[in-house]
Amino acid sequence: MTSLLLATARTEIAGYLSTLIQVYTLLIIVYIVVNLLLSVGLRPPYSRTTDAILGFLRDVCEPFLRIFRRVLPMMGGFDFSPILAILTLQIINNLVVQGAIHG
Repeated sequence: MTSLLLATARTEIAGYLSTLIQVYTLLIIVYIVVNLLLSVGLRPPYSRTTDAILGFLRDVCEPFLRIFRRVLPMMGGFDFSPILAILTLQIINNLVVQGAIHG
């Protein structure tokens, strides 16, 4: 009975962590798309809501992306750090889920 309870808890925690990593990956993708739109000149009219959303995305994504910008600087005007960050998140997701469920 105890091992079944532990296995269920392990599976639920792995599912929660997997979902958290997927949501964070999605936030990074949205942040990249918004920055691309802003860089080509598509600026939404000022509103508190838009400013709050952009501030939230920046505050959530930048600290994590900054880690990878130290390792992989911009090359030719392109920032490859989001690709490395998303790849790292997916690797961690696979290791955590596989390790937690099968470990």
